[in-house]
Amino acid sequence: MKMSDRTPPSLQYLAMQSLLSNQALAISALEDLPVLLFPSLFVEVYARAHTEMLKALVQAWPFSCLPLGDLAESPDLETLSAVLDGLHLLLAKKERPSQWKLQVLNLRNEHPNIWIEGYPSMARVAYPDVLTDKPTESCRLMMTEEQPLILLMDLTIKDGAQDVLQARLLQWARERRERVQQCSRKLLILSDSISEIQKALRVVRLDSIQELKVNKFWHRETLKKVVPYLSQMKNLRILQFSRMRVNVTCRYKNFSYSCKYAVHLGQLQHLQELYVHKVFFIYGQLPTILRNLTLLKTLSLSSCPLNEADLWFLSQCPCSRQLKHLRLRSLPLDNFSPEPLRALLEHGASTLETLAQEDCAIMDPQLLCMLPALSQCSHLSFFSFYGNHISISVLQSLLSHTARLSCLRQGIYPAPLECYPHHERWVGNFEPERFAHVQAQLEQSLRDMGTTQKVQICIGFCHHYKYWTFYTLGPDGYWVISIENLPRLSALPL
Repeated sequence: MKMSDRTPPSLQYLAMQSLLSNQALAISALEDLPVLLFPSLFVEVYARAHTEMLKALVQAWPFSCLPLGDLAESPDLETLSAVLDGLHLLLAKKERPSQWKLQVLNLRNEHPNIWIEGYPSMARVAYPDVLTDKPTESCRLMMTEEQPLILLMDLTIKDGAQDVLQARLLQWARERRERVQQCSRKLLILSDSISEIQKALRVVRLDSIQELKVNKFWHRETLKKVVPYLSQMKNLRILQFSRMRVNVTCRYKNFSYSCKYAVHLGQLQHLQELYVHKVFFIYGQLPTILRNLTLLKTLSLSSCPLNEADLWFLSQCPCSRQLKHLRLRSLPLDNFSPEPLRALLEHGASTLETLAQEDCAIMDPQLLCMLPALSQCSHLSFFSFYGNHISISVLQSLLSHTARLSCLRQGIYPAPLECYPHHERWVGNFEPERFAHVQAQLEQSLRDMGTTQKVQICIGFCHHYKYWTFYTLGPDGYWVISIENLPRLSALPL
């Protein structure tokens, strides 16, 4: 490239480089620095790890939000400490400077291009969307100059060594509790340590949490001390509760304290997505949990003890008429009446987009009762029914009903009982030779139906390792066997 072809550096870049050549002069000049230069200057200072300049920039920051989490590289401990030191100096002043604009230090990655776009985007970030209940205009006018500084960062509590930056931030917020609020939209708990969990929950503003995921075996003492915090997470939108089994010598039916835990879940009135996996205290408590969840759109119950009254309530409660995604997995329903399942489909027929009834030991009479209601689910785009115990004739009837669903793109079905010894799935393994005998019947049925859905016959699965074995009917009319790690096919995590 010729020298004449090179783009000359901008005047702004040259001015910034000149300013940074003398840090002392640069710091003294911040008061008179044009606002539009702050973002690009901060990026340059951050990249060079000029800690003293960072402290000064934080104190003079002219925008409501400092989106630290959107920078290309996350800060190291020294850089974060410099930012926090700058905030400390600002907070330590007896009177807030008139030019103080900063309301939030945001360590989430929410505005990927904000530092590239610079001043225009930075200036548009108004009151931070930390809490679901935003202040009204009248509330804004009443806010005093002592409004706490908000630190916004997603948190993960795990066993073993904790994240150094997270630990530093929590400690800093804990020491300045009166003037700083630690807020987190997402909280992930992968630990059963009561002390570590409580240490974080006592610092975080609980009504800032909108997504909570708990995936760890908890003993009863941990559960008893931590679950009450749930009722204070009043803006929670997404809750994933996993692995809350108890000692196998105990019987969940006799747990009088199950209702106490369920009451806390039932107070989450803004909840839109609820995923429950291997949680013992659900038994008999669905009415308590679901009664007030009027905004619920996604419900996943997996490997949880339920009774028939739970299913009846689920089929009749208000949320069943607005569910978009429903999964019932590994729930033994073979001895249950089919009526609540039929009613559940009838009430959700106008809204359901994803329906999974997997590994529930559903048998021919139950499914036949549900089929008319299933055929009314006109918005269904994904249907999964693998792991149930149905015959080839009932499978063909099921396929004929789902073929009428114009939005259905994928259906996962069980291998019929004729593929197992003695036509009983639970007394032997799947036998490919037997499946060969039913392939022709299925192929002919599907041709006659003219279905456009991707049809897969599941012959084996392991939920723990997340793999499934399928026979898939290809467009050429041949069945192809494959072992797949099933992707996220819908809003329901596997």
